[in-house]
Amino acid sequence: MRTSRLSLAALLPIAVLLTAACGTTAPVAGAAYGTSAAATPTPSASASSTASAPAGASGAPMIPAKAVLTVQKTKVGYVLATGTGRTVYWFSHDVKGGTTSACTGSRASSWPAVTGTPVAATGVTLSGKLGTITRPGGVVQATYNGSPLYTYAGDASPGQASGNGAGGVWHVVTGTLLSPSPASAAAASARDLSAGGGSAPAPSSSATAAGGVSGY
Repeated sequence: MRTSRLSLAALLPIAVLLTAACGTTAPVAGAAYGTSAAATPTPSASASSTASAPAGASGAPMIPAKAVLTVQKTKVGYVLATGTGRTVYWFSHDVKGGTTSACTGSRASSWPAVTGTPVAATGVTLSGKLGTITRPGGVVQATYNGSPLYTYAGDASPGQASGNGAGGVWHVVTGTLLSPSPASAAAASARDLSAGGGSAPAPSSSATAAGGVSGY
């Protein structure tokens, strides 16, 4: 009888160990304090798409600066010019009122686009309607009566108009299409330039077309 009790006593610790082993699961990382592996955060689809989204919409027009337009006296008469006095041209291959420019590629280096939203210089009244188109890459180009505007790299200084008539397709803006009073507009432009203006004046009522003005 004593032998049987000793045998049972020897087997009891083994049974306890086996029972504990069967009821224990392997430890899980992060399972302390009531958390589980399922609670481990994973990147969500919305988070990854937000992180990969570009800062700006691709192909959207760039925020344009102002393109100040004035009237300048040249050898060919009073013409439309930029705020720095450079003569402005229109290109007969462009479609008036269109949304694109026909002056692209290597030609654009000789005839740079007048970029930005056009406004008339202080005290200048223009006859034409001012507007814009968007060039490839989102560059905003000024238009006058629906025609995109350009300067000419061959004009070495303000007041030159050597590009007028080039190839029979490049022309200055002049005459009644320019201003009801070109001389007065030119004088106002000269005063604005001498006062250091021509950078970004407030848009004036003269920035829209007068009634009955025809196209080129």
